[in-house]
Amino acid sequence: MDRLKLATVWLGGCSGCHMSFLDLDEFLLELAARVELVYSPLVDTKEYPEGVDVCLIEGAVANTDHLELLERIRQRTRVLVSFGDCAVTGNVTALRNVLGPRNAEQVLQRAYLECAQDNPTLPRAEGIVPPLLPQVLPVHQVVPVEHYLPGCPPPADRIRAVLVALLEGHAPALEGPQLKFG
Repeated sequence: MDRLKLATVWLGGCSGCHMSFLDLDEFLLELAARVELVYSPLVDTKEYPEGVDVCLIEGAVANTDHLELLERIRQRTRVLVSFGDCAVTGNVTALRNVLGPRNAEQVLQRAYLECAQDNPTLPRAEGIVPPLLPQVLPVHQVVPVEHYLPGCPPPADRIRAVLVALLEGHAPALEGPQLKFG
């Protein structure tokens, strides 16, 4: 039997969801026998591959690089899971949205000019800082998502419940304490 091709992605967030993923402890060994990890910040793969079965997407969509990667992921992946509250709702990453539609420039001004201790300069060179989107978006506002895995970060047992269901060919059914934000 072919192993499930699993990817994990980190967009605009803190990496806490990936840290919880690592908290799967011994289940990671079982998971490694059942999946092929084809793309992740946990491995050194440069290009998102074709034919991915499941992708856990951590973080909100905050810049043009996120947008381009997310569109590529959707084209190449069968099942997308919004992984954590930033991916599901925008959460902390989207706090800059309250500044209004021109918030991206305000954020850059504050970070690189007003708060700089040495050499206050906006990074404008190509490839240094990807252009920020006018507002931060949760994943489902950009591409269709099949499943949601809430939590900030989601605890390991919730991640495991979703992965086990997907490995068994079922839709995850988070209920009660498993369906909790924050």
